[in-house]
Amino acid sequence: MKLFNEIVVVLHLLGMAAIVGGWLAVRSDARVIPAILWGARTQLVTGIVLAGLASMDKDDPPNNAKLGVKLLVALVVLVLVEIANARQRKAAVGGASGRAGATAAAGAVATGVNAAAYLAILNVLVAVLWRSYS
Repeated sequence: MKLFNEIVVVLHLLGMAAIVGGWLAVRSDARVIPAILWGARTQLVTGIVLAGLASMDKDDPPNNAKLGVKLLVALVVLVLVEIANARQRKAAVGGASGRAGATAAAGAVATGVNAAAYLAILNVLVAVLWRSYS
C-alpha cells in the first residue's frame, strides 16, 4: 500500500509540474495547452485519492480543514482551465466575431490560465506551509 501511495504522490506532483511548467512555457502568449489541462485534471483526481488514503490511517488522521482548502483550490483551478480551454476552442473555430471578439477571447483565456497557475502555486504553498499544530 505504501508503494501505491508513493506512486500517487508522484503523479500528483507531476500534475502540479504540468500546470506550472505549462504556464511558464506559454506565459508570454498565455493559452491552454494539453499539459495544463491534463495537469489540472490529474491534480484533482490524485488529490482525492491521496485524501482517501490518508483518511485510512487511524494513527495519524489528516487535517480535514487543510484538505478542504486544497480541494476547493484544485476545483477552482480545474474550472478555470476548463473554461479557458472552451473559450480558446470556440475562438479557434471562429466563434469570436471580428478582431475585437478574438482579442477579448484571448484576454479571457490568458486571465484564466494565469489565475489557474497562481492558484496551483497557492495550493503548493498550502500543502507545504500549513501545519497542524495540536
